[in-house]
Amino acid sequence: MMTTTKVQPLLVNYKTLEEFKRFKEYGNQELTMLEDLESNIVENDSESPFFGIYYGSALVARMSLYRVKAKYDNYFQPPQDYLELWKLEVLPDYRGQGFGKALVEFAKSFNLPIKTNPRINSHDFWEKMGFQKAHYDVERDLSENPLIWMPTGVEERDVNA
Repeated sequence: MMTTTKVQPLLVNYKTLEEFKRFKEYGNQELTMLEDLESNIVENDSESPFFGIYYGSALVARMSLYRVKAKYDNYFQPPQDYLELWKLEVLPDYRGQGFGKALVEFAKSFNLPIKTNPRINSHDFWEKMGFQKAHYDVERDLSENPLIWMPTGVEERDVNA
């Protein structure tokens, strides 16, 4: 049986950034955070878009969660703030233990619609989590194939309307 899984906000500090290097999805977001740290803009407790799960002292799963304002909402009806979930990743040795599910359940706990762009071969996971394909809109989605999750009372916006 798995130990309790606690999702927590990740601090913007060198320790966190060092841990991020273990994740495949390491990229621009982290490098920007590193630059901010190095130019002393960022305090240790500054708000990071990342949330993660530690197993002992090791960061084993993480995601990035951004709140998008209602005025930019092209996905949901009625238009509202929604969450954009990025970089969900569980380190290989820790997969299949519920860490990814715990991160998604945490994101759902805000009770806002969620949009994500899944990596190849991850559709089964997202479907199990209750996500569905957004109806493709060439202007809005460009080369993305977003998946969306909606709390009760929210519907997908009609792209043909």
